[in-house]
Amino acid sequence: MLENHPQLFSNLKSVNVFCMGDIMLDTYIFGHVERISPEAPVPVLKIDHVNHVLGGAGNVVRNLLELGVHVSFMGVIGNDQSGNHIRMLLSQENDVTPYLYVDHEDRITSHKTRFIAQQQLLRADAEAIMPVVWSEDMECDLKVALEWANVVVLSDYAKGMLTSGVMARIVDLCAQKGLPIFVDPKGLDWERYKGATLLTPNKKELSSYVGYPLNDEETLLEAALQTIKHLNLQGILVTRGAEGMTLVMNDNSSLTERTKAVEVFDVSGAGDTVISALVAFYGAGGIIQQSTHIANIAAGIVVGKMGTAPITLEELYHAIELESFNNKVLSLSMAKERVQKLRHRSKIIGFTNGCFDLLHQGHLSLLSQAKSQCDHLIVGINTDASVRALKGEGRPIQDEETRASILAALSIVDMVILFDNETPFELINTLQPDVLIKGADYQEDQVVGADVVKKRGGRVFLADLLPGNSTTLTVNKLKG
Repeated sequence: MLENHPQLFSNLKSVNVFCMGDIMLDTYIFGHVERISPEAPVPVLKIDHVNHVLGGAGNVVRNLLELGVHVSFMGVIGNDQSGNHIRMLLSQENDVTPYLYVDHEDRITSHKTRFIAQQQLLRADAEAIMPVVWSEDMECDLKVALEWANVVVLSDYAKGMLTSGVMARIVDLCAQKGLPIFVDPKGLDWERYKGATLLTPNKKELSSYVGYPLNDEETLLEAALQTIKHLNLQGILVTRGAEGMTLVMNDNSSLTERTKAVEVFDVSGAGDTVISALVAFYGAGGIIQQSTHIANIAAGIVVGKMGTAPITLEELYHAIELESFNNKVLSLSMAKERVQKLRHRSKIIGFTNGCFDLLHQGHLSLLSQAKSQCDHLIVGINTDASVRALKGEGRPIQDEETRASILAALSIVDMVILFDNETPFELINTLQPDVLIKGADYQEDQVVGADVVKKRGGRVFLADLLPGNSTTLTVNKLKG
């Protein structure tokens, strides 16, 4: 799915995102507890250090900036110390254009303070929830910001920024410019989001909106499609915690991505990471399914961190590279790229080929011997059309996808490549393996590609055969 991920990562620097939502200040007070207070039965936190970061929609901004895109952000703050701190934090970033307003004299900047000693002991919130007072300056700045945007993300924390009127204005302007709108929703008033491109609710939020429990895949898909139709959306991405996430589109197609998290330490801000990665890579040219896959990988990384820590571009690229390496069924071009990386690590590359129809003990013996001769074993297998040309009608018994997936499931096989030609010469000539493996029923000068391998200093290995093992014999036995 991510064959083009290097290009997507390269494109990120050209992506311009307009973000609007409820920005907050998150303060983390870290310390340790040594005793209980004599004044009340509560722990006494001895403060070690304090950390202030952008929260709410500001965490979306942080994640987007870490992914290397340029962000224009619009939000409201109070005329207070917390608001000034948000201004300072945004001013320290190079790739963000902030549009911050004090829209009301009674506005208090949303400020969440967490007290932590190995785990969170207490959270204290300061805020005043009130609808934004929209102004001509905001309208003017919104139009300017949308002029250069590739994609729009709205982060709703139900603090008053994304009112029905503001949402209607954004949807109208984006429709005129053909800009996609991604929304992380909050509350039950989803009518505001009509005409957006895609929503990213969690499972609980979607269940609350439709009014019934989502106990299985069928009801989840039903709820998503019902919401898509009612709100005139292109799709919904439902985050499902340990179950991963499910993308549902308005053409009834769906994609479920299982969680990539190895260990969950803190789910704070995971939804912000999901929508940030989704938006960034969609803006970079990824199709929505690719962007969802990347967002799922990003979520798996960020839940292993403490607090609303954003993902870094390096972490995400490494995780995708690792996943790509674990995928074994490859195109020839992908295999060539992987072989080049292995060569830089001085790994010995082995190659063998065959039809591998109805895998039997003889096949396993050949593959085991082949693996003993190299660090990474590549297996070329004939496509269905190629097998039919070699073996005649009625073959293969198993289709190419089945044969490839069975081979890929073997720990002794590192890569599987399908080829449509009569011989694997193109594969051997392209990959330039160090060891070429065939069965001992061949003479070395009969092995296709032997001259290519030996020319660059490689060798041919002829594996011992197990008598009485062949697919033809198995088929004949089954026929009686």
